[in-house]
Amino acid sequence: MILFPAIDLMGGRTVRLLRGAKDRATVYDHTPAQTVAMFEDSGCQWLHVVDLDGAFSGDSKNAQAISAILDAVSIPIQLGGGIRDLATVEYWIEAGVSRIIFGTAAVESPELVEESCRNFPDRIAIGIDARNGMVATRGWIRQTELPAIDLAKRFEDLGVSAIIYTDILKDGAMEGPNTDATVAIANSVSTPVIASGGISTLGDLESLKACDATLEGVIVGRAIHEGVIKPADALRVLGAPTC
Repeated sequence: MILFPAIDLMGGRTVRLLRGAKDRATVYDHTPAQTVAMFEDSGCQWLHVVDLDGAFSGDSKNAQAISAILDAVSIPIQLGGGIRDLATVEYWIEAGVSRIIFGTAAVESPELVEESCRNFPDRIAIGIDARNGMVATRGWIRQTELPAIDLAKRFEDLGVSAIIYTDILKDGAMEGPNTDATVAIANSVSTPVIASGGISTLGDLESLKACDATLEGVIVGRAIHEGVIKPADALRVLGAPTC
């Protein structure tokens, strides 16, 4: 399984939100570029970057920070947050982003996802963010009545490279992941699934690795930023290569 350290950007700084609430943000001292360089030095093979300002507003507010991240590391990056048109997809792929994540656009503009998959095979992922099993969009502000599993199935045959499933009520709470919901998503589709939200211990990683589904990887945010989980320990548990 792949370890994806999460770098969430707001106002050009690295932050973590509690259950997606902008007014409950923890701001970290290191610049985003410094943070990702530390992750790469620790042996991480991928990075998960989210433009939170973009997710909330629909416009990228952290282009300079994202560009600095791309300059700071050589490992692949998957990027989401406020990417809602083909021009933005093209811009970031040409800039060096390895995988683009669609969240809100997957619900509101599925034709954009389809076109992006055609134009950029194996470079497009879907971020499914759910509250009580139902998809939320626009930086988790807008709650829909669309079941997460239904959204996952909608894109199964379009060439989406991965589904990132986040339980909003677990995200940033350090209370453990929603393993049951993650397994249900993974077993409902053939698309690789990445688990996200609530991972706070090595035991959580062990449980996800041993769950009744084959997961591509796991995203870890607050726990890794605050030193509760060391990247080297996480890589060892997940069986990922280390440097």
